[in-house]
Amino acid sequence: MPFLAPMPHELRSTSDLTATFGEHEELKTILRAGLAQFEIETVCEVHNRRAPYPVFPVFTASMGSRDPQAPAVGFFGGIHGLERIGTQLVLQYMRALLFRLEWDESLHQQLEKVRLVFMPIVNPGGMWAHKRANPGGVDLMRNAPQRAESRVPFLAGGQTITPLLPWYCGRPGAAMEPESTALLNVVRSELAARPFSLALDCHSGYGFDDSIWFPYAKTRRLMNHLPEMFALKTMLEQTHPHHTYSFEPQSNQYLLHGDLWDHAYDATPASHVFLPMTLELGSWLWIRKNPRQLFSRHGIFNPIKAHRTKRVLRRHADLLDFLTRAAFAAPRWLPSEERRAELQQLAVAWWRPGRVV
Repeated sequence: MPFLAPMPHELRSTSDLTATFGEHEELKTILRAGLAQFEIETVCEVHNRRAPYPVFPVFTASMGSRDPQAPAVGFFGGIHGLERIGTQLVLQYMRALLFRLEWDESLHQQLEKVRLVFMPIVNPGGMWAHKRANPGGVDLMRNAPQRAESRVPFLAGGQTITPLLPWYCGRPGAAMEPESTALLNVVRSELAARPFSLALDCHSGYGFDDSIWFPYAKTRRLMNHLPEMFALKTMLEQTHPHHTYSFEPQSNQYLLHGDLWDHAYDATPASHVFLPMTLELGSWLWIRKNPRQLFSRHGIFNPIKAHRTKRVLRRHADLLDFLTRAAFAAPRWLPSEERRAELQQLAVAWWRPGRVV
């Protein structure tokens, strides 16, 4: 690891007030090591009056091209405080990039033309408190103002009854939570403002299989950039033919209120291509192999045994690198207008096989 230089005053002062936990300490170590490579920013501070450490800073780290027209990739984790494995995956990729910068000439060439943005712990207050929601009891992934167009699963699709129940969207009509607002601000300024960008938000806890979901979650209508998403899916299959991801619109599984990525996608300028994805690591497989995890709050969402954690981190590293390369090479694979019509038909036939094309 490169020399750990002193942390900048902004980073040091906010961190001193923050409760410590493993992922937060690892993030600080990586940021210290990458002071010469990362542009570090505190995008918001979350106050929790009930905690002995009331201030939780939310950090971003960016690297690569400063050209506002350059393509970009955003990597996000920790929106749900219990889903630590997603944060660990983003942190591992950040650490690997710092090592590679010491010897990998091709990475230097990539970073001359692409920008990488990292927000590994969106919900540090929830992660510190071992809760899914943020310190205000709000599920950040259901905190955007839009409502689903059809019926959602009871509670799990988002509820406005009480923060004492899970999947709380927040009080109707209230301002969005500071963490949600900070994430959307980062997306708007660093990703969606560019002609082309990608985002990967790392979660866990649903199903036996690993899934890559993309908008929409609010409706069964298909996104406008379905041809581009289908082209990306096809490239992933060709590059990594043995991957096990289920790659589909989230609405193929269930609908929900207040999805942040639906909101961010709809707010993107019409002339820009922004492809947000959620990586949903299937934790039921870990539970099946170790049923005792059901009795652990973290065990429901994360692999508990060390060798399984290493396997998960190793298994998904290629996906993050693939997305970085895809952004770098975007002009070579983004479909022309003529090609888009053909890909639209293929995509609809693949993801909505019962629908007339």
